Amino acid sequence: MNDLLLLAQADQSDDAQNPAATENQTQNGTKQDSAAKTDSPKDEPKGSPWDLLVPMLLMFVVVYFFMFRGPKKKQQQHKQMLDNLKKGDRIRTIGGILANVVEVRENEVVIKIDETNNTKMRITRGAIGEIIVEEATEKK
Repeated sequence: MNDLLLLAQADQSDDAQNPAATENQTQNGTKQDSAAKTDSPKDEPKGSPWDLLVPMLLMFVVVYFFMFRGPKKKQQQHKQMLDNLKKGDRIRTIGGILANVVEVRENEVVIKIDETNNTKMRITRGAIGEIIVEEATEKK
């Protein structure tokens, strides 16, 4: 920092001693500045606005599919599963309870948890995690 101050002071003292050199430098500086302006990167042809817009649109599409489309599709599949729910289906709730559907109402479902004690429970439709499809396997 001190070196810069010393150099600046030296330049000022040189300018004060030789005012004619300062005028020549100023005139030469304006000529150099005008020459520098013609070679500036501003005069180079710029790219099309589409060069930046196309990658941005592609990134938006990718983000849309990963962040919005996946969960939305999963919600639609869950809603369709709940619409197809019927008496006798075997289900698993989001809490992990395995049960059989006894009755399907508008906003709730009555399920039977235990066959021996005839234990029933009312749950909301949203509490159903999945319908368990048990494939019939024949013993050979």
